[in-house]
Amino acid sequence: MEARFDLFRNELAGTFAKRFANAAAVIHRSTLPSSTQELVSLRASQINGCGWCVDMHTKEAAAAGETQARLHLVATWRESTVFTDAERAALALAEEGTRLADAHQGVSDETWARVREHYDDDQVAALVSLVALINAANRLAVIVRQRGGSYEPGAFAAALA
Repeated sequence: MEARFDLFRNELAGTFAKRFANAAAVIHRSTLPSSTQELVSLRASQINGCGWCVDMHTKEAAAAGETQARLHLVATWRESTVFTDAERAALALAEEGTRLADAHQGVSDETWARVREHYDDDQVAALVSLVALINAANRLAVIVRQRGGSYEPGAFAAALA
């Protein structure tokens, strides 16, 4: 299956991507741990079936020092012992925030309480924004069938510089 459209070679899409990357930079500069950011992005991308984003976030996390064991276990985080309570809260928020159409209540009060237990206001703002942003990125890539497998760590940042 070939990509339907190259978002990186279209002028309008390229301009949008730079604005999108600027929004992501705000989150990346926050105090939300970068490992948590990558785990959340990876989990949402897995749920949405975005091969390109799974490829990118797996490789970026590994390049930043994330262990292979943790990366392999993100999809089964509830049944794994390698994640902290704070990471579990963030992953639960990522799942519930990604599966809005599947859950009539959206993010549960229980999940929200766990998130608030582990993260300060700025980190919560970053986490909520990240869940929204990665879901938008997943939709962009899935719609145009951007395939995973060829991503090199740092390539996205370099393409937008």
